[in-house]
Amino acid sequence: MNWPVATTRIGNYGFGPRLGITRYQLDNGLGLLVLVDPSAPVVCYQTWFAVGSRHEHEGKTGIAHLLEHLMFNETRDLPYGEFDRQVEAAGAESNAATFLDWTFYTVSLPADALPLIMTLESERMSNLVLRDPQVQSEREVVANERRQTVDDDVDGAVTERLYKEAFRRHGYRWPTIGFMADIEGLTTADCRRHYDTYYAPNNATLVVVGDLDEAALLRAAEEHYGHLQPSELPAENAEPEPPQTAERRLSMRLPTASPKLVMGYRCPALGDADHPIVVLLNEILFGGRASRVHRRLVQELELASEAHGSIGHFRDPSLYDIYIAARPGQNLAPVQAALDAVFEQVVAESVTEAELERAQARVELATLQGLETASGKAEQIGFYDTVLGEPGALFGRLDAFRSATREAIHEAAKRYLMRRSRTVIELVPEEGDGP
Repeated sequence: MNWPVATTRIGNYGFGPRLGITRYQLDNGLGLLVLVDPSAPVVCYQTWFAVGSRHEHEGKTGIAHLLEHLMFNETRDLPYGEFDRQVEAAGAESNAATFLDWTFYTVSLPADALPLIMTLESERMSNLVLRDPQVQSEREVVANERRQTVDDDVDGAVTERLYKEAFRRHGYRWPTIGFMADIEGLTTADCRRHYDTYYAPNNATLVVVGDLDEAALLRAAEEHYGHLQPSELPAENAEPEPPQTAERRLSMRLPTASPKLVMGYRCPALGDADHPIVVLLNEILFGGRASRVHRRLVQELELASEAHGSIGHFRDPSLYDIYIAARPGQNLAPVQAALDAVFEQVVAESVTEAELERAQARVELATLQGLETASGKAEQIGFYDTVLGEPGALFGRLDAFRSATREAIHEAAKRYLMRRSRTVIELVPEEGDGP
């Protein structure tokens, strides 16, 4: 295959038994990950930027998310609303998301609309118009979003408090939505600075998956993006979080129908060899009705109505979030004691072979179901490339899930289910008695 001189082929990565990813890079640093899949006449086109709320600073939280909103506004050549109009007219769908480590923009489209989408995406990556009225309008939208998802939402409020308590130095303490005072204080100049710094080709990767002509795609990438200038990216500002040596516990009173126990244990970074093991441990503890915690707290003791656990999938060590909804009127002390007993048992005795096999099957099924569509493939490629620098890392994780042992689960339980490294929030109804 011949590709433009200014585009360098970096390498190939396996993506399952049949497909493969090819990585290219333009001279200006823009990455391009291509997976040709002719199984359906569709394409998913994603633009990933290595910037999220972890890159923000005190007093400027929420700017990554605000700029995500502003990217759907006016550009030099596209009046307000024209981006969405042309995307919809082409039969395509667009969306975007921002989180702690990343921001990405995605368009799912008919294969023949790819040239149009590349024109639109390169335009807003290089020629976004930022004016005070637009920034003020989107600030108000984001402020309302914060009210709905945090200020007036019990789960959102307690999750924000959990991360603020658990992280004292690392940027993971910043909520992606931003603190309200910061949102209201963000200026057009702040947004322009963020855009010019991070929305640069050397901080971006295009992920294109589907029924496409790879040579034509490379020529179009050079045409639409080759002229963009790289930026001088700032040094990574994430300060390592010091080890937590004592449990942190607090109580919150909010308008909730029943008491809740919200906890965060420390969990490893996504790239740590322990991470897939901890995912399996969580599945054994919280994965469905047959899980240990659900069976004990919900079915047998009838202390709780819900029990959930989730592992952070982040670049740096983060939290193993646990959420227990007690039954109305239930004191939280017995709930905590019962949960601790379940954890102590798995630390002392590990798990059974049947539990491990069930967890492996559930995790593998969920992983593979996420790859059924072009957009699912693109999102996994972009996520693992942006966070780990390995676009095909998902399949290495599948291998780790399949090869995990009971002994590895046992060691992970002893290493991560330590009371001294957890943060606990007891959430009680405003009008009720505390635990």
